[in-house]
Amino acid sequence: TTTPRIGDILQKLAPFLKMYGEYVKNFDNAMELVKTWTERSPQFKFIIQDIQKEKVCGNLTLQHHMLEPVQRIPRYEMLLKDYLRKLPQDSLDWKDAERSLEIISTAASHSNSAIRKMENLKKLLEIYEMLGEEEDIVNPSNELIKEGQILKLAARNTSAQERYLFL
Repeated sequence: TTTPRIGDILQKLAPFLKMYGEYVKNFDNAMELVKTWTERSPQFKFIIQDIQKEKVCGNLTLQHHMLEPVQRIPRYEMLLKDYLRKLPQDSLDWKDAERSLEIISTAASHSNSAIRKMENLKKLLEIYEMLGEEEDIVNPSNELIKEGQILKLAARNTSAQERYLFL
């Protein structure tokens, strides 16, 4: 109550938010695993349903609880933006809050980048499987730029042949 500040505290803790990127990267797989095992195993489904009935779960499903960490960084970012809008610029907390926002925005970018990389690798894996797994294209340094139908013009008879191109 004597020094109402949050910027300095968030500034110290914000670098740890980068670890959420790993969680976010694996979120889709985790959700898929929960879905798969809920469908496959009646015992697993029963245990999950039993746990979800507990008061501490607040009538929310496991999937809702799993989504919370994914939403945490954007919530902190919105909170700090709102805080800075309402905070007088001559406040003792202004610089720390502003620096915290920069760090949290970097963590949000890191998280979003991790999501994009995983989506890209997933798409490359799908293409690899479609191509009969002949040419291994699944590599973190490879990136799908564009895909779609094209017309290939034959040099001899100028006839057009439809092709599907992965760039």
